Amino acid sequence: ILILLGAWFVATKTVPSLGEFADTYFQGPFILVWIGAGLLLLGLLTGNPGMAVPAVIVAGVGGIIWYNETYASNGQGAWAYMWALIPGFVGVGSIISGLLGDNPRQNISRGLNSIVVSAVLFLVFATFFGGLTVLGEYGLPIVLILLGVWFLGRSVWKSFRHGGDNA
Repeated sequence: ILILLGAWFVATKTVPSLGEFADTYFQGPFILVWIGAGLLLLGLLTGNPGMAVPAVIVAGVGGIIWYNETYASNGQGAWAYMWALIPGFVGVGSIISGLLGDNPRQNISRGLNSIVVSAVLFLVFATFFGGLTVLGEYGLPIVLILLGVWFLGRSVWKSFRHGGDNA
């Protein structure tokens, strides 16, 4: 660690733009993103693809904090509904874990379900708290209808897949 730290100091003195990059991207919420990347790398090096889940959660929380510091216009910002994205981060980590060989079919399926639930929660809360105006004044009813269609379609799909056993 001391050798790497010394090499870093030499590099920042010889290449000033590297120091400027570090000043921008190695402080505040970006530290959480780098910690998440380090956790993912640690999981890859130790052969533990399940480390992708906490890695994506930590990096995602860093992204939420960065977004709120950068783009929040009022004091509260998007804190009221941005935290609904955390189940989606779990889903992304689960998908990455599955793609890296840790029970692929189950992890990818669960990951996709978590992402859909997280996206719906995010849309519902963002519409309810007034942060999302893309869907207009009918945003919340549209999101609820889409959620109902999702659950209905998922139930019908499972029913067909299992030959009508779950109907």
